Amino acid sequence: MNETQDPPFPPRRRARTLAAELVEALGMRIREGKMSPNDKLPTEAAMMAEYGVSRTVVREAISRLQASGLVETRHGIGTFVVGLGDSGSFRIAPEQVATLRDVVAVLELRIGIETESAALAAVRRTPENLAAMRTALDAFAEAIEQGRAAVAPDFQFHVEIARATQNHHFTEIMTMLGATIIPRARLEPAEVTSDERRTYLRRVNAEHESIFDAIAAQDTDAARAAMRTHLANSRERRRRAAANTPSH
Repeated sequence: MNETQDPPFPPRRRARTLAAELVEALGMRIREGKMSPNDKLPTEAAMMAEYGVSRTVVREAISRLQASGLVETRHGIGTFVVGLGDSGSFRIAPEQVATLRDVVAVLELRIGIETESAALAAVRRTPENLAAMRTALDAFAEAIEQGRAAVAPDFQFHVEIARATQNHHFTEIMTMLGATIIPRARLEPAEVTSDERRTYLRRVNAEHESIFDAIAAQDTDAARAAMRTHLANSRERRRRAAANTPSH
């Protein structure tokens, strides 16, 4: 039943893993706005070429995206984006993180999920996982120094930690939630000066580096503690920023 060339090692498990990765990649495009409702997905052949997977993997991924309410297939025409997964799938929409209280609530959820994600990543991470985290951190640092938005590499770092758990449920939860869960994506005040913003983001990235170091050292307790500290600090920074808004 190996109609197209999957690698020779555990074909069923391998196909499922590749399908989950393709779902993650396509879902990320949609949730980040790179593909909008009514946009047509690439053809099966195009996705096979772009991602280096078999037709079986592409069809499995499309089936999962349909089940989550992200796409629909119109027979004879193609597969189209229909939304952000509103059909019963859990997600946090942008309008649900519009206030300080909303953002704090999301950070509390993230503390519950991501502290354990970091601990598992410390046990299970591969060299490839560490390289992907390092790439995200370097992109974050570069964005800081160049004065560009750092939300995307920030979110990517957290997704790479989820991926390093080797448990696709963690990855799917993170990609389902999307970059909106990064507090700055919604509440970064426009009047903050570039120097203040750079200092703040450097502090954030120092916390990221502590998480990375603990995961690289395979220290589960340190990874868990570093992630909890990072997210708790983020929560407190949000509260302080809100309290200080009138004086800025």
